[in-house]
Amino acid sequence: MIKVTKDGIVVNIRISPNAKKNEIVKDGDIIKVKITAQPIDGKANKALIEFLSKTFKIPKTSIKILKGETSKDKTILFEIFDDEKLNNVKNVFDI
Repeated sequence: MIKVTKDGIVVNIRISPNAKKNEIVKDGDIIKVKITAQPIDGKANKALIEFLSKTFKIPKTSIKILKGETSKDKTILFEIFDDEKLNNVKNVFDI
């Protein structure tokens, strides 16, 4: 699910740690983000934010995990207001 709010874009994802490579895939209605890091001591969450930051060319500080710090299902907030970057995020997650 992707929702545009006054704070930016909110996206529900499912993280898949210990993957062979970092990538975003769509599995039915679920957006999966595969991360190579292990889910130990927040490493997967940190790697997730770094990967999303590089993918969308936005600062790491503009990406927040709203829900799911210790879960595979996460709600992510992208605090971006630039139309080009907003459209880029929407396009990638709509796959």
